[in-house]
Amino acid sequence: MNPNQSLQLDIYINYPGHCEAAFRFYEKVLGGKIRLMLPHEQVPPHFPKEWTNPILHAIIEIGGTLVRGADVADAAPMRSAYLTLRLDSAERAEEVYQQLSVNGEIFMQMEKTFFANRFAMLRDQLGTSWMLLHEN
Repeated sequence: MNPNQSLQLDIYINYPGHCEAAFRFYEKVLGGKIRLMLPHEQVPPHFPKEWTNPILHAIIEIGGTLVRGADVADAAPMRSAYLTLRLDSAERAEEVYQQLSVNGEIFMQMEKTFFANRFAMLRDQLGTSWMLLHEN
């Protein structure tokens, strides 16, 4: 932890068997950097049989923020929380929107609003909810 910073906030997401796929997707689409991908040594007995390599703990850095995750039996898609990406251009916002929205659920299409040049809300195909924001 930075000695000048007494508190840091990380995000933890539980996935129903596809944590590694989600983090690899965010690494590719968002330019994230996977810091850790630690599978269970043995699949826990209460996990679904088709989970051959569930993740015990993973960390990816996206835009200076650590996102942590794991595969958890009975995990559900995010419902009441969003990861907010602040993008540096309208073009990049549109690009990320196009990539994250594939096979996802769009709550608000990318558009200009009174508070942002570009803004969108969606849940991607892996169950993570996002707000995309370009303010200028």
